[in-house]
Amino acid sequence: MTKSPFSIIDACKVLPMFGPCVKADYAKVATILSESNLPIAEVLFRGPGAEQVITQLKEAMPSLSIGAGTILTREQVDVAVSAGADFIISPGLNPDVVKYCQDKAVPILPGVCSPSDIERGLALGLTRFKFFPAEQYGGVATLKALAAPYNMVKFLPTGGITLSNIGQYLALPAVFACGGSWMVAPELLEQQKYDDISNRLGSAYQQTRNLGGVA
Repeated sequence: MTKSPFSIIDACKVLPMFGPCVKADYAKVATILSESNLPIAEVLFRGPGAEQVITQLKEAMPSLSIGAGTILTREQVDVAVSAGADFIISPGLNPDVVKYCQDKAVPILPGVCSPSDIERGLALGLTRFKFFPAEQYGGVATLKALAAPYNMVKFLPTGGITLSNIGQYLALPAVFACGGSWMVAPELLEQQKYDDISNRLGSAYQQTRNLGGVA
C-alpha cells in the first residue's frame, strides 16, 4: 500500500525545500535525498522550470514523495500534478485552490498565520497547515499561542527554519514537521556542491533522530 505524503512527512519530521537551478543535476539530488533517509522534498514554483525539476526527481527516484510549493492557482496545480507532484503546498489559504485540490483528491497543505486563516481552513475540513513565514510571524511563541485554542490543528512551520532552531519547533506537540531550504540551498545547487547537500541532509536527519523523529 502506498504511503500518503503526510505520513512520510510525519516520519521524516523535516521537509527539504528547493527551487529550479539550471546547473543542478536533480538525478543526483534525488539519490542524495533517498540515501539520507529523507525521501521527500518540496519543489518551489518560484521560477521557470519547477515542473521539469519534479519530473527529473521522479524519473530518477520514483519512490520519492514530491510536493509542489508556492502554488497560487488552479493552473499551477494542474501543471504540478501532471509533472508528478504527490501533494501541493501554498503560502496562503486560497479556498478556491484548496477546493480544487480536494475535488481532485490531491493532498494540499495551505499556509496560515492567524486565527482567521485557521478557521477558514477548518471550515474546509482541513486540520493540517503550513505556518508561514514562521520566524517573521513570531516563531515558537506564536505557534504555542495558536495551538492553545486550536488543539485539533497541526502545523508545518517554514520560513527562517535552520538546523540551529528546528529543535525548538519540533519540541512543540502542535508541530508535525518543519520545512527548510538550508539543506538544499540555492548556492549549493548553483555550485554543484553535492557533498555539502548530503552533509546538510544527514545533519537534519540526525537532528530528528535525536528528537525522536525518524526511527
